[in-house]
Amino acid sequence: MENKPNKKLLLLLLFLVALSFPVVTSIGVNYGTLGNNLPPPAQVAQFLKDKTVIDHIKIFDINPDILRAFANTGISVTVTVPNGEIPNLIDFAYAKRYIEANIKPFYPQTKIEVILIGNEVLHWDTPEVQNKLVPAMKIFYQALGESGLKGIKVSSPHSLGILLRSNPPSAARFRPGWDVGILAPMLQFLRDTKGPFMVNPYPYFGYNPKQEDFLLFRKNKGVYDRFSKRWYTNSFDMLLDAVYMSMVRLKYPDVEIVAAETGWPSAGESYEPQCTVENAASYNGGLLRKYNSGTGTPLMPKRKIETYIFGLFNENTKPGSIAERNFGLFRPDFTPVYNIGVLKGEQVHPTPSSPAPKAGGGTKDQPKSKSPVVGQPAQNKQFCMPKAVATDAQLQSNINYVCSQGVDCTSIQVGGSCFTPNTIRSHAAFAMNSYYQKMGRNNFNCDFAGTGVVASADPSYGTCKYDS
Repeated sequence: MENKPNKKLLLLLLFLVALSFPVVTSIGVNYGTLGNNLPPPAQVAQFLKDKTVIDHIKIFDINPDILRAFANTGISVTVTVPNGEIPNLIDFAYAKRYIEANIKPFYPQTKIEVILIGNEVLHWDTPEVQNKLVPAMKIFYQALGESGLKGIKVSSPHSLGILLRSNPPSAARFRPGWDVGILAPMLQFLRDTKGPFMVNPYPYFGYNPKQEDFLLFRKNKGVYDRFSKRWYTNSFDMLLDAVYMSMVRLKYPDVEIVAAETGWPSAGESYEPQCTVENAASYNGGLLRKYNSGTGTPLMPKRKIETYIFGLFNENTKPGSIAERNFGLFRPDFTPVYNIGVLKGEQVHPTPSSPAPKAGGGTKDQPKSKSPVVGQPAQNKQFCMPKAVATDAQLQSNINYVCSQGVDCTSIQVGGSCFTPNTIRSHAAFAMNSYYQKMGRNNFNCDFAGTGVVASADPSYGTCKYDS
């Protein structure tokens, strides 16, 4: 008589075999290259493949050395066409030549999955370039097909400056003008091509000491959205649901959402006390656990949001404050800044590895700037001011950007109420604050590539009155 295996025993054996193998996790990462001490791309690719659970990367250009290095690694790559190319890409012949020169030589050996047309175009670029973004995306996608590269998606990542409001998530909506003029056509294109809508949610920019646990994926009381009747245990979910509800209002709830950039710096200036190794480990560790759990958000419970941590390395030549140069999971010598489970086989202890970088210390007070006389703190008022470390070149760039976005800059022109003192820093303070107030007083509206900071002291003086 034939012996039939005991079904319960077989299931038990299969379970024990499964336990003997490590759990395979994964996460995406932004691979920035603004450093003069970074390892060669070939070493980076080998390190990620052999030593980490990172299975997809995003780069901020189309670097042939990186694309060549990641060939045959199995790691998915998202590349970025620079913002400056957008006006050129509405010419089909140019777009096709660009693809033939920059994409086709590396595909499919390098697993290029998404090509981004620009980066945060609506946040940083001129209206002329903004209006050409969606046409450029469509033409580039058509040119990919003509070149035989139909398997590659096309998208463009956005800062959360695209939102008019984000809190509560149920009341979120895109900014008027951009909503139907640019974002609706883009979402229609993404729906038609099955491409992802990519956003950069940074709870870091909304830092508030009273909400630290909520921002950092630690245990907290949660936040209740009384309109959707949903509880939130972290800011990341709230920001994603704000994006989702904004898409719902335009009738595009089905388009996939990707968190293209998010992270937390491990060191900062004296006025950036939130930038510590412990906080960075807590945020990025919580992000990794959430991603690997496969759980969605309160409004998207069945979706697993593809996520890219910013960033792979600390980048020592990146402009801005110390924080901007310390977003990395790793130092340039491949040693981890902290342990969150990215290295294969490591046990997670969210504490700094040795030696740990020095975190920003000092007082929480903002440094005194060279702006006009600063008054006393105004009740419930906030202002966007330049950081003391911001250079005149950076501040002039901020002025140029703000005044191209429909913000009234007559007050800082000759004869204006805020023209005197006639300094770049003084003019930038007024312009940056005007932009911050007009755009909704969100912390990310005062980022200005790391050169702005929210303050409570009213900088108004004489006849120069700052909006609040």
